[in-house]
Amino acid sequence: MAQAPGKTGVAKSKPAANRGKPAARRVIGPSRPAGAGRPVYLVDGARTPFLRARGKPGPFTPVDLAVQCGRPLLMRQPFAPDAFDTVILGCVNVIADEMNPARVAALRLGMGDAMPAFTVQINCGSGMQSIDTAFRTIEAGKADLILAGGAEALSHAPLVLRQEAAAWFGRFAMAKTALERATALAGFRPEMAKPVIGLERGLTDPITNLNMGQTAEKIGHQFNITREAADAYALESHRRLAKAQKNGALAGEVVPAIDRKGTLYVRDDGVRPDSTMEKLAKLNPAFERPFGRVTPGNSSQITDGACWVILASEEAVKKHGLTPLARIVDSEWSALDPSIMGLGPTLCSTALMQRQGLMRTDIDLWELNEAFAAQVLACVAAWEDEDYCRKVLGLPEIFGTIAHDRLNVDGGAISLGHPVGTSGNRIVLHLVNAMRRRGDKRGIATECIGGGQGGAMLLEVI
Repeated sequence: MAQAPGKTGVAKSKPAANRGKPAARRVIGPSRPAGAGRPVYLVDGARTPFLRARGKPGPFTPVDLAVQCGRPLLMRQPFAPDAFDTVILGCVNVIADEMNPARVAALRLGMGDAMPAFTVQINCGSGMQSIDTAFRTIEAGKADLILAGGAEALSHAPLVLRQEAAAWFGRFAMAKTALERATALAGFRPEMAKPVIGLERGLTDPITNLNMGQTAEKIGHQFNITREAADAYALESHRRLAKAQKNGALAGEVVPAIDRKGTLYVRDDGVRPDSTMEKLAKLNPAFERPFGRVTPGNSSQITDGACWVILASEEAVKKHGLTPLARIVDSEWSALDPSIMGLGPTLCSTALMQRQGLMRTDIDLWELNEAFAAQVLACVAAWEDEDYCRKVLGLPEIFGTIAHDRLNVDGGAISLGHPVGTSGNRIVLHLVNAMRRRGDKRGIATECIGGGQGGAMLLEVI
């Protein structure tokens, strides 16, 4: 049964400061009462296999992935591709040849020259932001049918010149005489030719100068998440994904992708079902040596992948004879100190439940993006910590334990990868599919977001 705000498991007030940190606050998304606006339905969706980056550009660019995913999804619809009102795509590492990948993808998908399309970027939340933007647009009566997705090819992240190298190239290009060119050439240093990995810079917060792995180390230490616990969680993620692949749980969700050489990709290729605690224990800490707890084995994988969902109003459902899979009930975005960004899900999910008057026991299933095992476990521990729940979440008592069999039941980013602009879209789609398979009614998809934010979305199965 739903419970009024202020009771057990529901935030009593707006999330406050995190243990001596600046106050968290909601930054995106209006605070709306339950039932405001028109109902919005998720009617279909699909994703590509997630392909692990292997030290070189993968077979697909972000738009390639979006097209590979979008074609079979659009082909199975009872309406033409140009029936959509707009296209929204989350993408973080946009490559130079695909500016505004949403528009490029829409054109390649044959959606028509008149199809508006735009790209959104909020780091790890980009794929969910595309859904949320579509949700709010349809809810407000400004559209009836929207294609919302996420696409990311982290293997195509660029190599970046150092600032001194860029300055030297500028001087050399501006030189007009032979003497000026010779003088500029004399100023070249061999180290200028060494590029910087763009992805490494992109995953480092410019405010705190901590990379995402270091922020996971910080909250893991704060909530005493052991290396063994993180490794055990990672092992279970791989086993759950392997089981889902074997029993066909992903069959209706993952569509094959074919590269330009004719190679067929049919499943997520980062899963390691033969992993063991002994193998994981041999891996060195990736970010805080020698005593860190975050390793390559208990972190999300650098991956390429895309996902689309179709959102529709009640009018569009009736007009096209669609079958809704779930209703998007509400969403919430929160912000906090970037150095503890991994705790973002506790803020936005709790605030979302507060507004809807829900208890923890009202949520049948959770998808909490697995950026790092320590980060997921820290969120779970925070919800079980009385001091955190009272001082940070404003709850009268602890939120409580999220049962292991209700959290990321088919694995997550540790085993299948975290294409940054896509993950938020994938967890929403998979949450719906998993709830329908299990006979669940209500679920929350949530994620931490680099830069110190968190996003959450509440869905109900029809």
